[in-house]
Amino acid sequence: MNKRVREMLEQRARLAEEAGRILTRAEGEKRQLTSEEQAQFDALHEKIAALKVDADALAATLAKQAEVEAELDGARTVTESGAESRGARGGVSSAIKAFRSFLVNGRGSLTGEELRALQVDSPTAGGYLVAPQEFTAELIKAIDDQTFIRSLATVLPVTAAESLGAASLDADPADATWTSELGTGSEDSTMAFGKRELKPYPLGKRIKVSRRLLRLASAAEGIVRDRMAYKFGITLEKAAMTGSGAGQPLGVFTASNDGIPTSRDVATGNAATYPTLDGLIEAKYALKGGYWQRAAWIFHRDIVKLIAKLKDGEGRPALELASTPGMPDRLLGLPLYVSEYAPNTATSALYVGIVGDFSYYWLAEALQFELQRLDELYAETNQVGFIGRLEADGMPVLAEAFARVKLG
Repeated sequence: MNKRVREMLEQRARLAEEAGRILTRAEGEKRQLTSEEQAQFDALHEKIAALKVDADALAATLAKQAEVEAELDGARTVTESGAESRGARGGVSSAIKAFRSFLVNGRGSLTGEELRALQVDSPTAGGYLVAPQEFTAELIKAIDDQTFIRSLATVLPVTAAESLGAASLDADPADATWTSELGTGSEDSTMAFGKRELKPYPLGKRIKVSRRLLRLASAAEGIVRDRMAYKFGITLEKAAMTGSGAGQPLGVFTASNDGIPTSRDVATGNAATYPTLDGLIEAKYALKGGYWQRAAWIFHRDIVKLIAKLKDGEGRPALELASTPGMPDRLLGLPLYVSEYAPNTATSALYVGIVGDFSYYWLAEALQFELQRLDELYAETNQVGFIGRLEADGMPVLAEAFARVKLG
């Protein structure tokens, strides 16, 4: 593990202990937190959350740097050998440094580089390349790394039809009844089947990259993959959380008889403005034990901060902090994922989280991802355009595999 990443995780643990001491002191004096203590506790957990994000991001960035380092060094060796004779070594070296800085720090590190989504109503000039299988695999892996919902869901390709249909068991048969030797028991009237249909909807994104960057940094198209992965992944995750199901995926926080109905809401034990440990236990045990092996929690970081205050009967924090970068924290023995797109309004009767086996969230995707390269359209600004396209739909397909956390 990188030294800096380890230091971040160790600092995170120390801050958690400090926050725990604030709670313990107030509990020992049998009182609520003072306004000053509350502010200190909130500030500590803002830092704890930020360190988690920073540690995971640094670990991922270091892995990405290692992946492209050999290619960049090769490009520098070849380019600088020719540039020295022309007195241009400094310019090439600075371009490569800028590209490396872009990988670590983001778009602001490259002066003059532009990333912008546009709309074109007429066919564009220039050719396009259908992405090879290797490129598509790299893109999907990046989506899995940057947003978690796709890595938890069941992803199904739609190849030869406009939509994906599947039968669903909406109601189990009633229990069997004791009967006589020649009897067949009572006739069942409760078992019911339904249908789930997933019809991939189009997603699109356009990115422009300067020709100079493409010329000087041989791995520059990796930037395009990263930006595409980020934009496509974020869009899918937003919809998987709160999507309406109309022209987009149906989200897990959207009450619907086609997905997760209100009968799977759990408010028992929760307060009106925050979840309680008893309420979270109620939600976990609303799931059958068979779902626990792959079950996970999803909360917004603002709600995680409230959960961080909860302790069990022996004074131990309910939230278990991860000690390895890239791994989620745990709550009641189950992994906890933090999404910026989960609900974060702690008000009575609103959703604040969910627990469930997200393999029962299905994502139907068109088989082929296309990357269009536009060489001529942006010639006046010395840029090359890239267009990514994907078609996807998603929805929860088994309501009993989920339980939504609702405030009382």
